[in-house]
Amino acid sequence: MAASINRGGALSRVTVAALTAALVATGTSAVAAGDSGAPSAPAGDVMSAERAQLAKQQRVGARSTAKTAATAEYRWLRGISGGNLYLYEPDGRGGYGPRFHLATGAETVTNAAQADNDGDGEAEALWLWLDDGTLSYGTATTSLTVGGGWQIYDKAISPGNLGGAASADLLARDKSGNLWLYLGYANGKVAPRAKIGTGWNIYSQIAGVGDLTGDGRADIVTADKSGVLWIHPGSGDYKKPFKPRVRIGGGWNTFNALVGVGDLDRDGKSDIIARDKAGALFRYSGTGVTNAPFKPMAKIGTGWNTYRLMY
Repeated sequence: MAASINRGGALSRVTVAALTAALVATGTSAVAAGDSGAPSAPAGDVMSAERAQLAKQQRVGARSTAKTAATAEYRWLRGISGGNLYLYEPDGRGGYGPRFHLATGAETVTNAAQADNDGDGEAEALWLWLDDGTLSYGTATTSLTVGGGWQIYDKAISPGNLGGAASADLLARDKSGNLWLYLGYANGKVAPRAKIGTGWNIYSQIAGVGDLTGDGRADIVTADKSGVLWIHPGSGDYKKPFKPRVRIGGGWNTFNALVGVGDLDRDGKSDIIARDKAGALFRYSGTGVTNAPFKPMAKIGTGWNTYRLMY
């Protein structure tokens, strides 16, 4: 049965006592979005709460499900409503359990992305973008400022490893429609950006985590403004990280949010979730097949239009 958003704020199987502990963030300069500019302070209490949560996850949920031979990434889901940050644990049945209130003060967070940088198949790190252009990175034990100037981008995601190295990379689209690749390091810093495409402002949605085509490379999907969904298979070449796009189907302008969530249904393949304009949430389970990368949609919740950002 599809689960609606739970207003009670309980989270199963998680010890929450330490979630309010403040962790001191250490700032470190790195490459900025525009390849210049001084770093700013990290994301304060929101990053501290996220780091405390990352320390507590300890593969909760993943441990209760037998692992498959595949290496699809396991992730929890976050949602921001106003200044409130909420957390959802996958329920092991292809949906999410009750929400837990993680932090306040999230008004300044404009974007966020999870990452698996230790190669264990579970997201243990995240990037946070703030409205002043600051990009911060945190794990359970570390926090740093990656750089400033990131407000030039209207979309940024981390689909995993696009460049052939071990660490997760970043994709960022500027307001002119140019697409940029930032190769990532294991400590959350990024290399200078490389322009990998133009005309990406034809897409209203860009999403994806990990391998969607079954070849072991990270891929993404895009929905254009006419509602057509495309898959962009990864090439493994950082200079040209995507092969030519493949049309998947129409009607995707029904949705106002697509999010790559890793292996939500625990079948070893990467999935996405889609939210329609009425706030219903749907899971599209991955198949690993390029021309038909998703199974039919499955409704997993209602009321999700309360969130301005999900990651």
